[in-house]
Amino acid sequence: MAETVGSIIDKISIIELKIFHMAEQTRRKDIDSSHKREFARKLKIMEIQKRDLVEELSGLFKNLALKKATLKLYRQFKMYNDPKYRLKNG
Repeated sequence: MAETVGSIIDKISIIELKIFHMAEQTRRKDIDSSHKREFARKLKIMEIQKRDLVEELSGLFKNLALKKATLKLYRQFKMYNDPKYRLKNG
């Protein structure tokens, strides 16, 4: 599995924000009904995306609990702002 717990939670957080703001758009009084229908259609799609992400996270937790999956620890190796990677005389 390429997704980590953190990356799934990050995606859920982002989609929740999008859902909140899209729902606001559906309640606007200054737009016509076709725009409201379009926003409502997009809102339904986002709800499906959120549900899929929540299911993926739940499945990952279940597999971790059953020891069918393990988490890998990925270390970050950053090269910027490290003087030993700078070119000499350049």
